[in-house]
Amino acid sequence: MNSITIKEFYQDILGESCPDINQFLTDNIHKDVGHFNVFDISEIAKTCTSKTGVPYNKRTYYKISLISGQNRVEYADKTVVIDDCAVLFASPKIPYNYTHLRTDQSGHFCVFTKDFLPASKIGLELDNLPVFSPQSDFVYQISTEQYQKFEAVFLKMHEEIQSDYIYKYDLLRNYLMELIHFGQKLKPILPVENIKTAASRTTTLFIELLERQFPIENISQILKLKTPADFAGILGVHINHLNRVLKDTTGKTTGEIIGSRIFREAKILLTQTSWNVSEIAFTLGFEEVAHFSNFFKKYGNQSPQHFRELAIV
Repeated sequence: MNSITIKEFYQDILGESCPDINQFLTDNIHKDVGHFNVFDISEIAKTCTSKTGVPYNKRTYYKISLISGQNRVEYADKTVVIDDCAVLFASPKIPYNYTHLRTDQSGHFCVFTKDFLPASKIGLELDNLPVFSPQSDFVYQISTEQYQKFEAVFLKMHEEIQSDYIYKYDLLRNYLMELIHFGQKLKPILPVENIKTAASRTTTLFIELLERQFPIENISQILKLKTPADFAGILGVHINHLNRVLKDTTGKTTGEIIGSRIFREAKILLTQTSWNVSEIAFTLGFEEVAHFSNFFKKYGNQSPQHFRELAIV
């Protein structure tokens, strides 16, 4: 699995025929505001070198896509088929791809770097926003009315980025936050008073530590935190306290949450890489392949090799 940079993104969009991709980025990446750009999907389809969709890779940039058309989106171990209208919130933490099921695609998307929306300007880290967290729904199928609401903001972005207004990037940042808030309204968010409880803070920190280890991108990347004791030690709490808190807030024990996340990553690696089973076992923290096989059978009722064979078929 590769990490696609903003430069490689433009190479795919503009093609190798672009006279000078480095000069293009130099002219368009503003070091004082980060990088932002907005595109019309139907126009990009005429020149984009990737005609069938977006390959399964990790990106180093963020992307919000408003899609009208039939597509299949794959992320983590989930697959969603989009029948008509959808909005997708992509972050560097979640590898994904989507495949066009029909050629008549329309909509808009914007790309931006983390520097464009720094914590100092929005009050918290970008990855802590619900739509960009690893627990988000990632892709939301929306109604025609909701599509029109999102599109109205994208049209303002298109107009503004072409303007000579000296503060246009401040205005574009506001439009971007408007899209994010629209997205967060698509699913209820827990009240602030609940989020601030000690139990919720512990749960949030635990999930952040767990998710920070993923995705596994190469065979030298080995899972470091893999037991309840590992996490309790980092969080500075007793293992029984951590287990009780997670059971109260999520309904699952510490071991169940860790095991479920490792199992999900194992399925991704078995289907999205050519690594052998022993290499996958090693990166996920199993010293013996047999231990990994027993673990996988416990969660998936089949061996890793059998799962891979069925997935390929």
